[in-house]
Amino acid sequence: MEESRRKGQHRWGMVVDLDKCTGCGACVVACSVENNQMLGSPEEAAMGRVIRWLKILPKTEVEGSHVRQNLIPMPCQQCENPPCIKVCPVYATFKNEEGIVGQVYSRCIGCRYCLNACPYTCKFFNWKKPLWPDEMRSSFNPSVSVRPNGVVEKCLFCHHRLQRAKEEAVAQGRNLQEGDYQPACAEVCPAKAIVFGDLNDSESDVSRLCKDPRAFHLLEELGTEPKVTYLREGV
Repeated sequence: MEESRRKGQHRWGMVVDLDKCTGCGACVVACSVENNQMLGSPEEAAMGRVIRWLKILPKTEVEGSHVRQNLIPMPCQQCENPPCIKVCPVYATFKNEEGIVGQVYSRCIGCRYCLNACPYTCKFFNWKKPLWPDEMRSSFNPSVSVRPNGVVEKCLFCHHRLQRAKEEAVAQGRNLQEGDYQPACAEVCPAKAIVFGDLNDSESDVSRLCKDPRAFHLLEELGTEPKVTYLREGV
């Protein structure tokens, strides 16, 4: 049995309601600032080297003469059966007991096998030494490391926030509760399109929404078993 599916163990997941998402980009900015992501120049953007752990992809649907344009926020899908782990020769990519697919930056050798294995293109290679204007350094999040060049970066569901929430719960002499831990993207979404929580808790909002008739997973036919669920729009 998968460690993250064990009874009593947390299994973190996310639901994104595409009917509510306005494409404002607040989640993208929050993710970037929260995780000390490197800035990219226009030249790097033209080469596809901009690092964004969360991106918003366009989705076009054509029905006869009617064309509908929608947007899909795309973080790491935190797969239950992640192909990236299977190809990493140094185990820099791993899945912990709570189902979060992590990345050990100090162990990564930059071979980029995981990038090629990920069908969602949710991993990013740090092509150069990170540089920021001096006036931005005071805004760094001290809970998140600044990655060197030559490593692969990805969304970790703001794992540092989970660790802080656990420490606070222990200090208060209680168990971790629903709502104690939210990644930055879910916290700032003005339309409340992103819902986050424990999939092993049958009473949680995220578990309830995963059973919605509109629910689907991206590329689920590949057998990756994503823990990010989307709700179809206009249904």
